[in-house]
Amino acid sequence: MDSRFRGNDRYFDTLRRGVCHWFTILLVISEKHGKIGAMSQVSSGIVQKIQRTAAIVMGGGAGTRLFPLTKDRAKPAVPLGGKYRLVDIPISNCLNSNLRQIYLLTQFNSSSLHRHIQRTYKFDEFSSGFVEIMAAQQTGNPNQGWYQGTADAVRHNLVHFDNELYDTALILSGDQLYRMDYRSLLEEHATTGADITVAVIPVNREAVSEFGIMQIDEERAIKRFVEKPKEKTLLKDLHLNEGMRRVLNVDVNEPLYLASMGIYAFNRKVLHEVLNSDLLDFGKDIIPGAIGRYKVRAFVFQGYWEDVGTIRAYYRANLDLCEAKPQFEWNLPGQPIYTRSRNLPPNRIENATLQNISICAGCSIQEAVLQRTLLGNRCVIRKGVKIEESIIMGADYYEGEKPISADIPLGIGEGTQIQKAIIDKNARIGRNCVISPQGKPNHLDHELYYIRDGIMVIPKNSIIPDHTML
Repeated sequence: MDSRFRGNDRYFDTLRRGVCHWFTILLVISEKHGKIGAMSQVSSGIVQKIQRTAAIVMGGGAGTRLFPLTKDRAKPAVPLGGKYRLVDIPISNCLNSNLRQIYLLTQFNSSSLHRHIQRTYKFDEFSSGFVEIMAAQQTGNPNQGWYQGTADAVRHNLVHFDNELYDTALILSGDQLYRMDYRSLLEEHATTGADITVAVIPVNREAVSEFGIMQIDEERAIKRFVEKPKEKTLLKDLHLNEGMRRVLNVDVNEPLYLASMGIYAFNRKVLHEVLNSDLLDFGKDIIPGAIGRYKVRAFVFQGYWEDVGTIRAYYRANLDLCEAKPQFEWNLPGQPIYTRSRNLPPNRIENATLQNISICAGCSIQEAVLQRTLLGNRCVIRKGVKIEESIIMGADYYEGEKPISADIPLGIGEGTQIQKAIIDKNARIGRNCVISPQGKPNHLDHELYYIRDGIMVIPKNSIIPDHTML
């Protein structure tokens, strides 16, 4: 360096930081104006309200309906689409909606979920964004123990949320597959003057018993909420009439109902008021009790949405990703689904027959036949293997990377046949095995496998010996 500038390192470092700071601000402003103008035409006044929104992602309960996939992991940490986790969906929707103040409430089997969040969502020092993990904990307060429900989880953490500037709390579920621009919901919440906004979606008669069902008026104000209705007379009262179909622009002949998506927007003051109670759950307790007391409105969402809280729904949603035109599209310009980046090698496929297959990175497939199957990272499929309508999650590591003593190598052994199954991560399936739920009960617990909804599930880290017939 020229002697005239020696000793001025502090000056140049300050100048460099200042230039980077303003360049970052210009990029953020450009991104916000571009995305908002292109996607939802949100007014400048609403933009400020959106920036003062705290997104709260529920880490889920024990996940018993997704067992055994939740045997050793939290529900939001369950793999999705081969390379993602369920929790990546709401967080990505937040980031694509320019929401950067994100909290994740966790409790059950949360180690792998915490590890995924910490390795994936890192914001630079010039950004005010964060994904903060709020793990359940015991405190000196005898009235505060483990979370007893969604509302109770938020109640436990209100003191932490109040350290941040926010006007609206957006409550999100961590186990759903969908795309939503939350700015549209928040704009409607603000412009209508709602105290609480509930995202709802039209569902058919078969799905009604799985959800809380809303009845709304032509202004989309919620007038009635019924949790999982079953009585015929009640169903007749709750279905959308012709007038509401026209208002919502729904063109389907079969009876439709408005189901809660488990997504709620609360004004900050109202959130404090409704949680000043011993009520435990938003869907079962808080929302029904708020109708009549507060201005509770519905935000009607008509895109693809799947609650993947059961093995059947999870299996169906993942296999749909193998179709030529899946209902959920990963590749939308400007709306990526984020997850942890991995430096994996290209896939190697040798003389294999593949039909409707979705393959992630680092896989090896040798002279096998695969039909309508999803392969996760690092899958090893050996010669003579035949797989139909199955989910093979792959592995967290390659053979030899960990000091594990096992006679059966990672992956699927030669000559093995797999049908209608979910093979969890790090499974070691021997040679000439048969894995299929055919001829077995729809629900079964076995020392080597589980069957749920007629789908066979091989748990994580399983070892299936050669020539095993399951």
